Amino acid sequence: MTDQTRTPRSDRSPWNWLLIVPIVVPLLTPLYNHDKPRFLGFPAFYWVQFAFIILGVATTSVVYRMTRRPATPEARDE
Repeated sequence: MTDQTRTPRSDRSPWNWLLIVPIVVPLLTPLYNHDKPRFLGFPAFYWVQFAFIILGVATTSVVYRMTRRPATPEARDE
């Protein structure tokens, strides 16, 4: 297949907007700017930070799965 017959790749998916969530949520300091409640002896700041990591991984996984291209027979032959 030549370059002229390929369709140009477009990364403009509405699903990409979901990637803003793990950037904006940690900036909302009132969510974790306190000592209590404690979870297993850890102050709220620490376990909320771990929750932000899980949020980022989950969001990235959802966006990846929703925006990946299906495998085409031509792509498998190359």
